[in-house]
Amino acid sequence: MLYAKRSVLKGLSKKVGILFSKISLSPNQWTLLSLVLVTITFYFLINKNFLISAIIFAFTAAIDMIDGAVARITNKVTIFGAYLDTVIDRLIEFEVILGFLIVGYPDFIISINIWLFFLIFGSMMVTYTKASAFEKGLVKKELKGGILEHPERLLLFLFTILISNYSLVYASYLIVITTILTNITAIQRFSIAIKR
Repeated sequence: MLYAKRSVLKGLSKKVGILFSKISLSPNQWTLLSLVLVTITFYFLINKNFLISAIIFAFTAAIDMIDGAVARITNKVTIFGAYLDTVIDRLIEFEVILGFLIVGYPDFIISINIWLFFLIFGSMMVTYTKASAFEKGLVKKELKGGILEHPERLLLFLFTILISNYSLVYASYLIVITTILTNITAIQRFSIAIKR
C-alpha cells in the first residue's frame, strides 16, 4: 500500500537520505545494522520485555527506509546492496515471527502456531511471487504492490509487540490479521503477474 504513495514518500526519503548520509556508515552497513538490532529485538521479545523490544524494533524498521535513502543520496545504489537488503528483510521477518512463536500467544480459532506458520509461508510467497515473475519473464520490472508489503508488515509487527505489553490476546488478533493480509498480498502479486 505504501508503494502506491511512493510519489509522496519520495520527498521524505530524500530528506532522510540527506540527514543520515552525514553519519559515516555505508548503505550496506546500515542494512547489516538492522540485522543486529532485530537480533536484540528478538532477545527482548522472547524474554517478554515487550516495551524495550518494541523500541528497538522501531529503529530496525526505520533502517529499512534509511539504507535505501542513503544509497540514493550518496549514489551508492548497487545490485549487491539491493540483494543484501532483500535477504536481510527476510531474516528480519523470520526472527520476529520466530520470537512470536516462542512467546506463546493465545490461540484464535486454531492454534496460534498454525497462524504463525502461515505468516512465514505468506511472507515467503510475497517475495517469491515477485522474484519468480521477474525471473521467468512474466514482468519486465520488479513486481510491486499488494495490500501488505514489507514496510506494512514491519509496522504491524511493531504494533503487535507494543500491544503484547498490555494484552497477549489482542496481540494474537493482530497476528491473525497480519497473516491473512500477508497471504492475500501473495495472491494479489500472483494475479498481477499472470495478467501481465
